[in-house]
Amino acid sequence: MNSETKQPIDIKKLLKSVLHFNSSDLHLVPGSEPQIRIDKSLKPLNLPVLTAKEVEEMAYALIVDKQKKIFEDKNELDFSFELEDIGRFRANYYRTIAGIACAFRMIPIEIPPLAKFNNNPIFKELVKKEKGLILVTGPTGSGKSTTLASMLHEINLTKSKHIITIEDPVEFIHTNIKSLFSQREVGANTESFATALKFALRQDPDVILIGEMRDKETIEAALTAAETGHIVFATLHTNSAPSTINRIIDVFDAGEQSQVRAQLASSLISVVSQSLMPKIGGGVVATQEVLITNPAIQNLIREDKIHQIYSQMQLNQNETSMTTQNDQLLTLLRKNIITKETAIASSNRPEEFLRVLSNL
Repeated sequence: MNSETKQPIDIKKLLKSVLHFNSSDLHLVPGSEPQIRIDKSLKPLNLPVLTAKEVEEMAYALIVDKQKKIFEDKNELDFSFELEDIGRFRANYYRTIAGIACAFRMIPIEIPPLAKFNNNPIFKELVKKEKGLILVTGPTGSGKSTTLASMLHEINLTKSKHIITIEDPVEFIHTNIKSLFSQREVGANTESFATALKFALRQDPDVILIGEMRDKETIEAALTAAETGHIVFATLHTNSAPSTINRIIDVFDAGEQSQVRAQLASSLISVVSQSLMPKIGGGVVATQEVLITNPAIQNLIREDKIHQIYSQMQLNQNETSMTTQNDQLLTLLRKNIITKETAIASSNRPEEFLRVLSNL
């Protein structure tokens, strides 16, 4: 079929295919056929190769003039949207040497309960806290947003709280059940995470969700909110609990780090480091490394002995409810849920994991 008779591609039909194939993402890149991600792997949709003009037309069909201007000025655009009878999506537009490219992430319209994905039972206890900082970390695509949405949903089901979310973009849409939600999108409803956090403290919140702690100003505001009687949920792109603490401290100058360690020691409740990996036979499964702050952990943070936290996480796990990623990987391997190769490739401490395997 030549370019003169080629039928235009309907972007909504392509997005519907994400739902149809139970996939997580859709990618549109000039010079390639549309591809979707199923169980962590990209699969072509067996459609014609896309031209730069086709991708641009599909991209612009989903956004308004204000968004077009932002994209044309910055060559990047993050936003979310909902299509009736299809679902909700997070989108990112970016420019390549071949033209505009797009990545779409499927967001479930119904927020899953905490029990659905075999989340750690400790999560139901964490959301009962009245103040402090809870971090959910992991790489892009590890399910951080879903876990946080489920935790907020649990609060919504059980408590009458004012919950402010600050996101870029807003992903899950919460319906008021027992709690009252004020959801704000950076760019559309507020200038930045830091600005929104500054004013959030004047908006009588009980719970604050920060979509991402990207910079020093946002981290400072989050620590202040957590210290002053609010429960704060936030995300970081780190792959383990100890590295998360280091990342926060390292954002600050050397002269400020002692104070930040003291703030973290007093306000940090938990770090959940999450990753997704393919299961044997199809589908994906999550591992969740869980750090729960206790007096021993608090002392290690204050004394700048972050490297000793991992050893502390391995002690008395039945009593502390802590678990490491390697513990979780071994459990999944013993249950024949994942392959040995997947476990080794996914481990954030592969040398230790191989040593444990050799002793089994």
